[in-house]
Amino acid sequence: MPEIHSELPPMAPPPTLPRQRLRYTRILDVAAGFARKGLDSVVLSEVADRADVPLGTLYRYFPSATQLMLALYRKQLAELHAANSPAAAGAGAAGSSAKKSAGRSAKASAATTKGAVPAHALVGVAMEIFHMRLMQPAVEQCLSRAVYTKDTDTTRLLREIDTTAEKAVTAVSGDAAISRVLLLAVTGLVQSVRCRRLSLFEAEEDLKKACFLLTSGRQTA
Repeated sequence: MPEIHSELPPMAPPPTLPRQRLRYTRILDVAAGFARKGLDSVVLSEVADRADVPLGTLYRYFPSATQLMLALYRKQLAELHAANSPAAAGAGAAGSSAKKSAGRSAKASAATTKGAVPAHALVGVAMEIFHMRLMQPAVEQCLSRAVYTKDTDTTRLLREIDTTAEKAVTAVSGDAAISRVLLLAVTGLVQSVRCRRLSLFEAEEDLKKACFLLTSGRQTA
């Protein structure tokens, strides 16, 4: 049986010049706000207007709302992968070296390092996951409306998110238990926003509080 390929129009590759890259990133950032309400809310002319870029420029990079959504999801997934990198996981190691240079004992330094969790970094990763989960229904709509070859990168996007999210949170927090609890909190907050029990702002504030409570609890343990 022959493979069925997408009939979506071709996109221009991401720009390389700094000014163009800023426009490209601004388009994706603005699109995220529309995507939280579903794929039908992603109107390219409105995205272009809000991002302050010519509509022709937006069409050159993203000829359809589907392609814009999938590009945004890939960008967010790449940022999660970056949070799961050795550099992110090694943030606590730098603090450990500074403490050792201050003359603390090896035992005290190890205990401090074990307790030190970068709350601000955890907030950043958690927010990324939260917003990805909010726009996930729009991405699922993209995949249901377009036809793709089996096992292409776009169909793997939705399967990657859970594994990547858990690894990213664990890499930053250094604690698998924190990762599990925080991801459960994200799931609950996403549902609350979708059911309109919480506003987006309230959910973001609650998520920040959860990150600080989890990290402070570990520091005092």
